[in-house]
Amino acid sequence: MLDLFPQPMADCETSRRRFLLQVGGLSGLGLSLPALLQQHAASGAELAARQDVNCILVWTRGGTSHHDTLDPKPAARAEIRGEFKAIDTALPGVQFTDMVPHFARYADKFSVVRNLNSINGAHGTADAIMMSGWQMNPTVTYPCYGSVIARQRGYCDNMPPFVQLGNEVDRKFFGGTAGYLGIAHNPFEIHSDPNESAFSVRDLTPPGGMNLARVELRREALRTIDRFQRDLDRRPEILGALDGYYESAFDMVTSPATQRAFDLQREADSVRDAYGRTQFGQSCLLARRLIEAGTRFVTVSDGDWDTHRDNFTRLRDLLPPVDQGFTALLVDLKQRGLLENTLVVWLTDFGRTPTINPAAGRDHWASAGLAVFAGADTPAGTVVGQTDATGGHSVGKEYYPRDIAATIYHKLGIPLHTTHVIGNRPMRLCEGTPIEELI
Repeated sequence: MLDLFPQPMADCETSRRRFLLQVGGLSGLGLSLPALLQQHAASGAELAARQDVNCILVWTRGGTSHHDTLDPKPAARAEIRGEFKAIDTALPGVQFTDMVPHFARYADKFSVVRNLNSINGAHGTADAIMMSGWQMNPTVTYPCYGSVIARQRGYCDNMPPFVQLGNEVDRKFFGGTAGYLGIAHNPFEIHSDPNESAFSVRDLTPPGGMNLARVELRREALRTIDRFQRDLDRRPEILGALDGYYESAFDMVTSPATQRAFDLQREADSVRDAYGRTQFGQSCLLARRLIEAGTRFVTVSDGDWDTHRDNFTRLRDLLPPVDQGFTALLVDLKQRGLLENTLVVWLTDFGRTPTINPAAGRDHWASAGLAVFAGADTPAGTVVGQTDATGGHSVGKEYYPRDIAATIYHKLGIPLHTTHVIGNRPMRLCEGTPIEELI
């Protein structure tokens, strides 16, 4: 259940308000609805009323093999080449593996970065670095991209500005969180599977079959009690501010637009089928609906990509949903006229070793990996950089997580010289350089 009063309150406020206002719940490091709504109130008039570029980030947790997806080495020895065959793509001279036929077909709709050096080769660390663009610092937790966008852009039409779909972000080093920006800018997390027939967002769904009319009755009851007790409140200015957050909470819960955004049943079967009837595919579809409704940044997370054992057997299960869902998202955004104002990015922890290990797996490899960019004026059909004959290292220039960050912020219209003052300490947003081939 979401407790609209997460902090202890004095006097009779605790019992009466808890009784009236328990509505749904979040847990863990995800943002609770009250904290989320405090951000809403704080965003204020400083936000520019302009057409913003939004972002969908696909995060495959564990380290997706570049060899076995978008950077195959068909001429290499068998212990490097692996079990998958290389196939031609829509780009002359460019090949992907046969496990990603949709990526091959739509290769002229996105760009691939093949010369990415992730620097790190450890889980947890990877989530923090790749989602912020900063190397680990024991004294500072840097904010992820979604939290920066939530801070800079704020709310639109009662929709949470930063949403994470799925629970596949490693929080050991607070990856994917707001860091020094504060928990109010953490993601609104949805862990349930949108492919389930009973899918609902419990934080936006009244509990126990309670209909919205009953929620409204509870709101009226709260107002009545407040009128009688207002003179007895010892801190009316604080309670008045809190009531504003509670009012916004009810607005979000009861907003028809918000309810529609999360209702996948409104989509035609043909559209849902195009994305694939999988958790990943339907998460991509939900991400599109959230962006359409006013959310600024959506992370679609997917797990189990740490293929130290049985790499090829596991990838035969892992790759098809991503191959179908990711490309369907690009096609759908394009057809709806949303791709020009939506940046779509696919990132993962790091690459995997060129040589297959004795357990038929590939281990962690920091020196080479991949990233995919589409939309927001990204030149389509571009392959940035290349790796050597074994896929172990970049040939010539290479890019780093800080450059991924700079590219994302540049495309989202966030000045790279942006500085946040935390306490008395100025914190620079980014130290990278945008990837020139994608600008």
